[in-house]
Amino acid sequence: MVLYKLEDLTADYTITDSDNYQIGDFDVYSDINDEKVGTVKDILVDESGRFRYLVVDTGFWIFGKQVLLPIGRSRISYADRRVYATGLTQEQVESLPDFHDLERIDYDYEEQVRGVYRTPFAETPLETSTPVEATAPLDTPSAYADTTARRTAPAPRTGYNRDTYTYDQEPDLYDTSQSNHQNLKLYEERLIANKTRVKTGDVSVGKHVETDRAAVSVPIEKERVVIERTTPTDAGRVVAPGEANFREGEVARMDVHEETPDIRKEAVVREEVEVKKVVETDTVEAQENLRREELDVNKGNKRSGKRRI
Repeated sequence: MVLYKLEDLTADYTITDSDNYQIGDFDVYSDINDEKVGTVKDILVDESGRFRYLVVDTGFWIFGKQVLLPIGRSRISYADRRVYATGLTQEQVESLPDFHDLERIDYDYEEQVRGVYRTPFAETPLETSTPVEATAPLDTPSAYADTTARRTAPAPRTGYNRDTYTYDQEPDLYDTSQSNHQNLKLYEERLIANKTRVKTGDVSVGKHVETDRAAVSVPIEKERVVIERTTPTDAGRVVAPGEANFREGEVARMDVHEETPDIRKEAVVREEVEVKKVVETDTVEAQENLRREELDVNKGNKRSGKRRI
């Protein structure tokens, strides 16, 4: 289970109250003897944003040590800027592993922390302590049976599985549903960009026949007979006997030809058309007004500005 510092999970997570208190500055006291344990330095949340631990700097109580306090073992008093650690003893704090950074927190580390808080303890609870805004004590297995009896707790529970463990299995350590720990979900709007493929039209490519009237010119040749009659230069000359050859019925023949046009139609390939699709890419930009909820805490008749936890 991954944990985050609250301020790292979302920089917009804020809380306000009438005196501009910051929970990170609250002092931590044991509700057994009203002894100061230390100061809250950070708040650790899980991936869903639920509070899981308070990081407590023990200061001079156990010099230089920071420990984790499960949120279910705390009661917050805004009136006196205190967090009361339910049933916390100095012996438990001494047994807790030192907290340095989030990189070290894994299941085994948290089991060391949980093991300390599961350990039975016997202390005389403080009969009178600073009021906690008239809130009732947490209804957990570690609640006191009365204010004079010695504190006892059931034996530590075992048998947890690292693969199936959830914080809900130990509500006495992590439950925040009591009056001292109420959940408030903060929502914000985000722009989600998706694409949907829709049909915008269709293209049909076909062909049809158009008729045009065409004209063509074909040159042709025709033969014709030309008869020319001329007078020879020796016209009138007397010919010798026997030179004259009179033949009746003599005929000169000559063939006459002409060309005739041969006009016909034939089909030829004029053009070839290829039909295909191409994809063009374009970028569409959109702007919207986004809403975000901020956490406000009103106390009395005053309203303070926002302060980050």
